[in-house]
Amino acid sequence: MAEHTRASITIEATPAEVMAVIADFAAYPAWTGEVKEIEVLETDDAGRAAQVRLLLDAGAIRDEHVLAYTWDGDREVGWTLVKSQMLRTLDGSYTLAPLRSGGTEVTYQLAVDVKIPMLGMIKRKAEKVIIDRALAGLKKRVEG
Repeated sequence: MAEHTRASITIEATPAEVMAVIADFAAYPAWTGEVKEIEVLETDDAGRAAQVRLLLDAGAIRDEHVLAYTWDGDREVGWTLVKSQMLRTLDGSYTLAPLRSGGTEVTYQLAVDVKIPMLGMIKRKAEKVIIDRALAGLKKRVEG
């Protein structure tokens, strides 16, 4: 199994408010930057996305992914890669923990494995950049 990169941020909102933004895939192009197109392919019994197609454009890297999502209420959402041209693995999760202050600690964990050879140090740095941007974008979207 691939190594995971992990980071956390505090967002001044309830877990339900944070998870509502995470679950609103249609809005991703407005706040994530790299996601240019998104399509929910399947939903689960609760109406949340179960399989999603994303077109990412991060300058030199442009790829289309299909991810499978699993939800644990407003506590956690995880995803695994179903299909990609450039990636072998794209597994991750957001874990939300309410804070006594009323905010939420959001932990993003990500493991990426590309089909082309890449040094582990470079791959972990790329994961860290993805995580930091995602957490900052999520915080701005929820609190803004």
